[in-house]
Amino acid sequence: MPKIKTRRAAAKRFQLTGSGKFKRRRQNLRHILTKKAAGRRMRLGKATLVDSANEKAVRRMLPNG
Repeated sequence: MPKIKTRRAAAKRFQLTGSGKFKRRRQNLRHILTKKAAGRRMRLGKATLVDSANEKAVRRMLPNG
């Protein structure tokens, strides 16, 4: 049976944590930053976890972890 390939786009966007969850970058920090508050920009700069509703889809794209 052939090896299962990893979706490279997903591999660049998600990182597996020690507890088996997936870390991701937040959106809305690329442009139009002048109207966003400093606290909001700092919060957007930090990573967060993938929601449980989407975790199954991410796991399917990254079969090897």
